[in-house]
Amino acid sequence: MWGLVLALFATTENFGGAVVIRLFLGVFEAAVTPGFTLFVSQWYTKKEQGFRTSIWFSFNGFAQIFGGLVAYGFARGADIHGFSIAPWKAIFIFTGVLTSTMGIIFFFVMPDNQLNARFLTKEERVLAVHRIKVNEQGIGNKHFKWYQVKEALTDPIVWGFVLYALLSDIPNGGISNFFSQLIVSFGYTPEQSLLYGTPGGAVEVVTLLLCGFLGDRLGSRLLVSIAALVLSMVGMIMIIAIPLDRPAGRLAGYYLTQADAAPFVAILSLISTNVAGWTKKTTVAAMYLVAYCVGNIIGPQTFRPKDAPEYRPGEITILVCWALCIVDLVFIWAYYRRQNAKKRLVRADPSYTRIENQEFLDLTDRENAEFSYSL
Repeated sequence: MWGLVLALFATTENFGGAVVIRLFLGVFEAAVTPGFTLFVSQWYTKKEQGFRTSIWFSFNGFAQIFGGLVAYGFARGADIHGFSIAPWKAIFIFTGVLTSTMGIIFFFVMPDNQLNARFLTKEERVLAVHRIKVNEQGIGNKHFKWYQVKEALTDPIVWGFVLYALLSDIPNGGISNFFSQLIVSFGYTPEQSLLYGTPGGAVEVVTLLLCGFLGDRLGSRLLVSIAALVLSMVGMIMIIAIPLDRPAGRLAGYYLTQADAAPFVAILSLISTNVAGWTKKTTVAAMYLVAYCVGNIIGPQTFRPKDAPEYRPGEITILVCWALCIVDLVFIWAYYRRQNAKKRLVRADPSYTRIENQEFLDLTDRENAEFSYSL
């Protein structure tokens, strides 16, 4: 449905029509990120989830590369050969049809859970279920439980997640929506900005895969992702400090800012790994996405036309938000370490009794003493 609505963008003739289409794009997109988060938690162990989340999210970077090349191709084709429709309309139709096609394939190929996986034998389905027992998150239980909603709303770490999504997506909203204008402000043409934006996607892909792999290997997704955020801050400082007549240096700074996706994905993977209870997990994923959307609404407002070509207030806002993000990431890391220590004390108590087969029950991470948080 999202792809179909995206293709319909080509039919808009005024601002009102574009707003309506954009509204429905948001409605249909809302389930994508929480859905993929749930899929990862269903199929992979805790030690595998960070890298797997990075893999599927890295296709945003691939899309930036592919989209930039396609947009440049349509623009150049229109200049040389002419189009019967505006190039921007052709882009929406092409990407919309491509997305819908992939959605149809995904619908028929992706099972709800291991027990419904047609590509697995009966023995493999049983093995797929038993290998994720260590997650202590149950399987296949999709009954809505209000107490888990309440727990999500009263869990301090959940609000740490929400705060991070808000703070990190103010910069994302600014950079994503104005990256073409930023590159043009460096002295390049609008068509060149389509091409010169593609290496930023490559930086995102490499950073996500590297941080995802190292985070799982070293057992510290949060601390590894902080390094990527520091790299992004260095990139923004370069944009601010390098004069306008040095476009190559400012462009290099822009590329470095694209590393900022790594900690966002690290938190996303922690929602998959560290939030147990089906209702609680879906609630937290939804809250995270709402904060993500609010941040993306605020971000573009920091890049005002009167601040062109440097957009200094917007750039400083990005730096401040990223600095606060680092503080939030350290808080989340420290909080989880403390909670793990408390759970170890509970399990060490002589009166503690483990519930039989509790790894298959729909328990939340806070009510399950056997649950251990990944960092």
